[in-house]
Amino acid sequence: MKNKSLSLGEQVAVGLMLFALFLGAGNIIFPPQLGQQAGESFSLAMLGFLITGVGLPLIGVITVAKAGGQLQDMAGKVHPIFGIVFTSIVYLAIGPFFAIPRTGTVSYEIGVSPFLSDAMRESSIPLLISTIVFFGITTFFALNPTKLVDRVGKILTPLLLLVIALLAAKSIITPMDGPGEAVGKYTTQPFTEGFLQGYLTMDFLAALIFGIVIIQALHAKGVTDSKKIVKTTIFAAFIAAAGLALVYISLGYIGASSFQTIGAQGSGAEIIAKSANVLYGDFGNILLSAVILLACLTTSIGLLTASSQFFTKLFPKISYLAFVFIFAIFSTAISNFGLEQLISISLPVLLAIYPIAIVLMSLALIDKFFNGASIVYTVALIATALVSVYDGLHAAKMDIPAYANLLSHLPLYAEGIGWLVPAIVGTIIGWIISLFTRK
Repeated sequence: MKNKSLSLGEQVAVGLMLFALFLGAGNIIFPPQLGQQAGESFSLAMLGFLITGVGLPLIGVITVAKAGGQLQDMAGKVHPIFGIVFTSIVYLAIGPFFAIPRTGTVSYEIGVSPFLSDAMRESSIPLLISTIVFFGITTFFALNPTKLVDRVGKILTPLLLLVIALLAAKSIITPMDGPGEAVGKYTTQPFTEGFLQGYLTMDFLAALIFGIVIIQALHAKGVTDSKKIVKTTIFAAFIAAAGLALVYISLGYIGASSFQTIGAQGSGAEIIAKSANVLYGDFGNILLSAVILLACLTTSIGLLTASSQFFTKLFPKISYLAFVFIFAIFSTAISNFGLEQLISISLPVLLAIYPIAIVLMSLALIDKFFNGASIVYTVALIATALVSVYDGLHAAKMDIPAYANLLSHLPLYAEGIGWLVPAIVGTIIGWIISLFTRK
């Protein structure tokens, strides 16, 4: 089994597994909302969304594969303690704190709730029962991660692709009316608003996690040669990226073309649900439920597996099995707070850590040009954090007026990416320092 090479079909299955792991709750609900709110500026907004929602995850998986699959090792180049702390924060954010509970909540609100009576929807019992069943199924699949490729890549993903294709095809063959006018920030900054909305998918953070899931799945199939692992992972990443781009554009188009038919809606979940009903009638609700349940389930399985594996390594006295159950139970509890609260709480955290993760990955890609000097990582990330952490505080309504006024003078700050220039300047300063301190 050592140094085995996978067939083309097996490599495609790995790519489909990665695609399914990415395609979760946020990936379904955010593009339709972007499409409707961007209106006639849909193309520019979607371009920005694709950069953070597809481009960054693609590069993230490739970077992690080349680095050996360990986010902690990449972050540890700043300092070993930072490596542990930052990696733990990322795993908790895309794990039991936000992303995993969100899969359970979205699967209920779109996949189950539409079929309940008004009285049942007002009760908290259906949500509780739904999430218990949902995370019970997730736990079953996560208990044996070595079979993840076979179960997800060969079984769940084809079903997921089929139902998405049916929904997207109908919207193109018999389209709804045209888009409305852009609203909110999409009127003046459609590209940058789309760029920032891509954060909410959490796909880039997930990419830093799913890289090791792919590598471990390849090991289980007997692929041990590092070059073959990197090559197969890159191939899988491009398949996943292509699939995500097609899904985002299709769902975004549905949202953009829905305004004249269903009117303005408060959330992407409402937009896609009502659009599905217009396109397919009652069958549309059943079709959409299948999409949501499959998408949320595959992502939940991947995140629960990855989070449990990481914390088992960090705390070896606690077994993988124990962490699976701990995180599943915790996620069940958190998911019962509701979708709106989960999104509102997660946004400040994502605004704070996303730029740090982007800069960390970017430095890892060009690591050889500065000989992996720790000072470069340290200065660049401190400069980034000085802006991104405050952005997170601002989103949590914890403002510091004097500091906000200072940051407002930064280039691109009004566009939401004020951390970019400080990150570049910090990298240059760190590189110069490394030249003088190199032995």
